Amino acid sequence: MEKVRDIVREGKRLAKEDPRRVVHSFKVGLVLSLVSSFYYYQPLYDSFGVNAMWAVMTVVVVFEFSVGATLGKGLNRVAATLFAGALGIGAHHLASLSGPTGEPILLAIFVFTQAALSTFLRFFPRVKARYDYSLLIFILTFALISVSGFREEQVLVLTHKRISTVIIGGLSCVLISIFVCPVWAGQDLHSLLTSNVEKLSFFLLEFGDKYCEMVEDGDTKKVDKRKNDFDNYKSVLNSKSNEESLANFAKWEPGHGQFRFRHPWKQYLSIGGLIRQCAYRIDALNSYLNADIQVSIDIRKKLEEPLRRMSLESGKAMKEMSVSLTKMIKPSSSDLHVQNAQSACKSLTSLLHSGILKEVEPQELISLLTAISLLIDIINLTEKILESLHELASAARFKDKIEPPIFAEKPRSKSIVCGWATKGQDDQVVTIVKDDCYNGNTSEKNNRSNQVLIHEKHEDCVHEKHEVDDAHVHSSCDSCGHTSLRVIVECR
Repeated sequence: MEKVRDIVREGKRLAKEDPRRVVHSFKVGLVLSLVSSFYYYQPLYDSFGVNAMWAVMTVVVVFEFSVGATLGKGLNRVAATLFAGALGIGAHHLASLSGPTGEPILLAIFVFTQAALSTFLRFFPRVKARYDYSLLIFILTFALISVSGFREEQVLVLTHKRISTVIIGGLSCVLISIFVCPVWAGQDLHSLLTSNVEKLSFFLLEFGDKYCEMVEDGDTKKVDKRKNDFDNYKSVLNSKSNEESLANFAKWEPGHGQFRFRHPWKQYLSIGGLIRQCAYRIDALNSYLNADIQVSIDIRKKLEEPLRRMSLESGKAMKEMSVSLTKMIKPSSSDLHVQNAQSACKSLTSLLHSGILKEVEPQELISLLTAISLLIDIINLTEKILESLHELASAARFKDKIEPPIFAEKPRSKSIVCGWATKGQDDQVVTIVKDDCYNGNTSEKNNRSNQVLIHEKHEDCVHEKHEVDDAHVHSSCDSCGHTSLRVIVECR
């Protein structure tokens, strides 16, 4: 009974982890029930006979979890069946010309030759990646048709029935897979890449704090890891095979959602490779946190600010890229974060050149410089990932990010406005417009801001400045069209 309970718990866990698995199971049952009607319905059985079993076999071996995998297997099986059927008929015809004695010998030679060549082709990496299944079906179909044709007089009828049932079974799988709760491999690949970038960003955003938050444990200083998500990046290390299989399946899929036909799936593999390289550096950097040899707290405090900035800005860049992939928009502020990380890297280099590490022990120095080198590599890889993401955004036609306006229009209420003008320095005419509609309410009055209009007199034109609220000055000129933006202190 305990084993039964374990199986039930495991089934619940799998279903809860991805409910699409339950739906896929029902879809397989549905399509098998449909093709089984070739046996249950007498007119269909009279047309195909026992060859109807080929439709059932096709459903069992072709129907996969995703649309791309099902479509790829279905097309490969149909194409291999057609090609092998045609060659099988040709081989049977040539063998029959040699007479009763030579026919079995020639058929054996044909079967041996095609089986040997097809099996050898399966060792080619590119062929194995996309056409391994079709070659397997080709070997099977050619052997069945050519060998069975030796005893069967109506070879064409036999071939026609088998090919027809294979096509019917494959078509049933494809239609059910596409139109009944479809699972797109391309969408899964996109989500996987987004999740991997987000996991790296979480580590980098937390690393600066983890590095500086030291917990005393006797004579050894260890980092307190209170968040289990801190080590989630480790799943990225072994994601290569999953990414490659999803990319291979995605190539078979038609356009769907935001993914057009001939979507640049190959670029996803390029980005995924860079992400894994970054994850390997992060894994090495994570091991440094709990290393036995650590530099003194004083040195850590001196290096804290640039190290924290390097890690934080890299994490922000990764987070921005994750959001960009999720929404399929072009990354906007990631470039700025990468530049900030590189600036912090230069600051750290200058700090190291100042000679603060002269009194550090050699073993501690090696450990510290290794960690710094890893963090610099992570910044460089972040920049490469961003460049690849820009290429993907261009090839996949990601949308431009709509930035919020710099100045938000505030609703204007009815008020009594009074104003006065004064002459400032450098021939400036300052006009102050004050909103007095507060009806004696002190809190409301304090929330009001003065609006200052500054008219600057220049040689050829007059510039009018509008100072609104507490942050900015917008300057414009009626004659030359010049505009500028300045930061000011609020006038209240």
